Amino acid sequence: MTVVERVLAAVRSAVPPPGQSTSIVAIDGYGGAGKSTLAARLEERLRAGGARVDLVHTDDFASADHPLNWWPRMIDQVLQPFRAGTAARYQRYDWDSERLAEWHSIEPGGLVLLEGVSSSRNAFRPYLSLAVWVETPADERLRRGLARDGEHMREQWRRWTADETAWGESELPWARADVVVSGVAG
Repeated sequence: MTVVERVLAAVRSAVPPPGQSTSIVAIDGYGGAGKSTLAARLEERLRAGGARVDLVHTDDFASADHPLNWWPRMIDQVLQPFRAGTAARYQRYDWDSERLAEWHSIEPGGLVLLEGVSSSRNAFRPYLSLAVWVETPADERLRRGLARDGEHMREQWRRWTADETAWGESELPWARADVVVSGVAG
């Protein structure tokens, strides 16, 4: 069974928390782990099967200066509205202009893939149907990050890695994940 098939099976059997109609699946892991690739493959397969799927990226909330402390806005604009049975409405952070950009709306019900670093943080757990942790060695994550962002981002990646590691050591998200998969396996 491939990584995607394994996660698909878990997603298909996940149910929303009591009182919530939207199933939210966190695809978590450190930067460069393969979260976005996994989420895109899941979205494609689920939609092909007729599911209504929305993809929300934590990068639409985070910024270079605030890589991990953006989470209250996620709760206010996405998670609490879904808990209340209303549409989520959030403003995407634009990394190029370094400011908030256009608004996005997602109707309740269906499935939301919440992809990104710290998407299964403790504060989000009451809203999640399933938490997936993507585990990838640090050297491979850095290689992928620099290939995507450029060598000039090496110092920024060093800072992000330190912040992510501190967060991970404080919350141990892999230990609470429903599914742990390799970011280097098929």
